Amino acid sequence: MALGANARDLLRLVVSRGLKLTAAGIVIGGIAALILTRLMGNLLYKVSPHDPLAFGSAFGVITIASLAACFLPAWRATRIDPVQALREQ
Repeated sequence: MALGANARDLLRLVVSRGLKLTAAGIVIGGIAALILTRLMGNLLYKVSPHDPLAFGSAFGVITIASLAACFLPAWRATRIDPVQALREQ
């Protein structure tokens, strides 16, 4: 913001970078989960190893948590005066 970006640009930058990391984690975790469910299938109780509801719910919870974890700090950063933040450094 001190170099001319507005609050919307800062918010978009932080959230998009966080969601890119989240997407990469979901892809890697989904592949690992599909592989490991074969090994741990006998430990699951009343759930299929490839249950789409369980995978979809986990995807939704992770995405919502990631959005909150990215959006809230970015929103707070847009409320800070850039001159004051630079002086504190």
